[in-house]
Parts: sequence; C-alpha cells; structure tokens
Amino acid sequence: MSYSTVVARLRAAGCVFAEDEATLLLAAARTPEELERLVGERAGGLPLEVVLGWAEFRGLRIAVAPGVFVPRRRTELLVAEAVAGAAPGAVVVDLCCGSGAVGVAIATELGHAELHAADLEPEAVRCARRNVEPLGGRVYEGDLYEPLPENLRGRIDVLAVNAPYVPTDAIETMPPEARLYEPRTALDGGADGLAVQRRVIAGAPRWLAPGGRLLIETSRAQAPHTAAAFEAHGLAARVANSEELDGTVVIGSAQARPAV
Repeated sequence: MSYSTVVARLRAAGCVFAEDEATLLLAAARTPEELERLVGERAGGLPLEVVLGWAEFRGLRIAVAPGVFVPRRRTELLVAEAVAGAAPGAVVVDLCCGSGAVGVAIATELGHAELHAADLEPEAVRCARRNVEPLGGRVYEGDLYEPLPENLRGRIDVLAVNAPYVPTDAIETMPPEARLYEPRTALDGGADGLAVQRRVIAGAPRWLAPGGRLLIETSRAQAPHTAAAFEAHGLAARVANSEELDGTVVIGSAQARPAV
C-alpha cells in the first residue's frame, strides 16, 4: 500500500493529520499485511497511539495499550511545573497514573527519583509497569492512596495527579477517540468534574513531606474551585496556565517545618 493510498484512506475516515499519521503507520508496519491491519484499525477510529503502541510525551516514547488513557500534550505542563520545584532524588508519586507518562517524564528530567505510581484500572497498571519499572519505580493497583505503601506517608515531595475532571454530562460531547476507547474512570469527574480531585486534595496533607507539593491538572474554568479546595485543606495554592499547551495546573505546597 502506497503512502498516497494510506493518506487517502485516513482522510476518508476523517483523520485531520492524515499525512503525518500515514508516515508513522508506514514506519511501524513490517509487512504489507501489518500495514493493512494498522490502517484499518486507525480508519476504524482506534486512537493512533493505541494503533502504534506508543505515545510521544515530553520527548519520550511512552507505551500505551487498549483501554488505557492516552497522555495529552497539555499534561506536559504538569510535568514542567513538577520538575521546576523538585530536586534530584525526590520522592515522586504519579496518582491516577494511566500509562505512567507523568511520573516517567518527571523522573527522567530530574535524572533520579524515587518513583511510585498508582491507578484503579488493571489495564493501566499493567501498561504503567512497562514504562515505570525500567526506571526502578513501582506501580500499585487500587483507589487513589489506598494501595500506596505506608512508608510513603509524610515523605512525598512531588504528588502529581491527572485525575479525571470532565463533568459527567460533558462526556458525551468528547471526541469518539476518548469517549469510546478510554476507560470512563479516567474521564468522569462527577457532576462538576471535581469529585475525584476533592478526594485527592483531602488526603494529600497526610502523604506530603514538609514543603512537598501537590500538582493537579484541571481546566481553566475549574481552576479557582480546585485552588479553593487546596486552601481549605491547608495547602497554599497557585494556578499555572499555558496558552501554548492549552493546559492548566494547580499547585499546592505543604507547610514546611520551621528551622530549629
């Protein structure tokens, strides 16, 4: 199958970036039969990253799999803010980790970190282990903080969270690639989109080290409410926005112990 034929099939299927996707699919296919399969999957609506088996994120190639949330470019702001205030050797936890992309990117850019990640979805945990364990990190399966080892309490320097924040009623308006192929638990943030965030924020003070930071991706409209929840739980909050990435992150700092 030629490049022009692949582009034509992808265009007919509604792929906006048909040329770029055709180049990636042609590079990934080892045989004509495999190319036919890959193009068919993509034309059928399967996300490109799942078809390829990887997603580009913060300059890294992150393994992804069917049924696992695909990392978005906007989430690179979460990584940038986490790295900006952390030191090599930091204890980093990627909560609601999906593929583990956020934690892997933070640890890679720090050069060294004690990396932990957790997710509720078994498929996400299996996928995250492929990305996290080569860096010496550990991945746990369970609801938010529940599966984390007790020895992390009061030790976490960077708690990076991309919890679901889409309001339940808005899920049906999302692109089919997300709505049909990603787990609802990775998207549904409850009636106002903040239900999971509130649980994360409420538990954070017990897990953060003195001076540790909680960073949560959210939307620009939701950010004031997310920040208010931080403040209600004793975390000094600020909001970071990126027009380039179309990203918003709220950062909350735990109170440091006074110097003796």
